[in-house]
Amino acid sequence: MEKGKRGRKSIIKINDVWKIYDLGEVKIPVLRGLNLDIKKGEFLAIMGPSGSGKSTAMNLIGCLDLPTKGTVFLDGKDISKLHESALAQIRGRKIGFVFQQFNLINSLTALGNVMLPMIFQEIPGEKRKERALNLLTQVGLSNRVNHLPTQLSGGEQQRVALARALANNPEIVLADEPTGNLDSKTGKEIIKFLKELHSKENKTVIVITHDKNIAKHAKRITHLMDGKVVKDGR
Repeated sequence: MEKGKRGRKSIIKINDVWKIYDLGEVKIPVLRGLNLDIKKGEFLAIMGPSGSGKSTAMNLIGCLDLPTKGTVFLDGKDISKLHESALAQIRGRKIGFVFQQFNLINSLTALGNVMLPMIFQEIPGEKRKERALNLLTQVGLSNRVNHLPTQLSGGEQQRVALARALANNPEIVLADEPTGNLDSKTGKEIIKFLKELHSKENKTVIVITHDKNIAKHAKRITHLMDGKVVKDGR
């Protein structure tokens, strides 16, 4: 694996990646030779207007999709041609997701939502519950563990989503517009928590956003346009 200027290893490396959607007679290239090198322990914001390819880039970083051509390395392993079952295992172990729409399961309590990812990693029941309770306490929801998502505010739902993202102690936290559905005060709390994950727990934090006020908290900002990087700096 390659090392960066400060000796940090690449945790995600995207080399000349194209993503072309085939719509029958029409082929739409969304990523056009994307190159991106993300170091372990970075706090990166990926910005770009609608249609820039940032959501597609997020899907590739998060092992949710595969490139049409080019290579994607995660921790030095080429994941570009893996089957879905293998990708799912990698996602479960390595990556925690936080989405704008929260994506909680309404039939499960806050506790149940946080425990769910651990089931797929075959973590024993008592350990699942103990870790989920600890995580919900960490995000300030120790008194809401038995509430359903519909009984929680938007900010509380996003904090449950954060706890769920950390359930399997992932190396990477990938947040897609994590404050998009929140008021400004709650949004600042979520960003503060992400910053603490980066600074105190050395997580690699990647935020996909169009909001400059969110991106400014990152240590590095990468701008996409027309499916490729047009600006990248600290």
